[in-house]
Amino acid sequence: MDWVKLITDRARTSGFLRVDELARELNASEVAIGNALRRQEARGLVEHLGKKIFINRLVPDFSGRELINVLRPEAYLSLETVLRDSGVSTQSPTALTCVTPGRPGEFRAKSLSIIFRRLSKNLFWGFQEKRTRYGKYNLAEPEKALLDWVYLRRQEGSAIHTDELDLQRLDRRKLLQYAVEFPFPVKHQIVEAVASFNSEPSTKA
Repeated sequence: MDWVKLITDRARTSGFLRVDELARELNASEVAIGNALRRQEARGLVEHLGKKIFINRLVPDFSGRELINVLRPEAYLSLETVLRDSGVSTQSPTALTCVTPGRPGEFRAKSLSIIFRRLSKNLFWGFQEKRTRYGKYNLAEPEKALLDWVYLRRQEGSAIHTDELDLQRLDRRKLLQYAVEFPFPVKHQIVEAVASFNSEPSTKA
């Protein structure tokens, strides 16, 4: 089997390889496919992430976001990653941070980490499907990402510093509307944060 050719060919259409799919396609056992891919990993062609998934290292612009809904069909990108991408936060998380009503978990490789935090089913909304060159994934609206972040930080008893966030980047009307669906402590904190932001003197000349 010419694995270099296979991996090179797949790089045109996908950023990752699935052991189970290759086993069916090549009429081989998953153990044999997994072992073969691990040999290619030693050569730097692929990178193991999770039980049956290998990142294709021959895809230079693969972000890993297309793997979110492969690893967890019910999930969306949210929390610190979306707050950073939308300019609300200046913090730069090293992992893609996601929420799911299913099992939480972490998937780590040398070049990529994906973290899934558990969110109750009745709060699983406020996201859209995004398409990329290699697939698709679900992405939270920034207002929902902030609420998810506050909600989960409160659950774990962590400090929440909304004064360090740039709420001007958000649709505050939508933020307050979405906050109504969250438990009162979350809603109250968001209302206070918005009120505090609105009361700040303008720094514009």
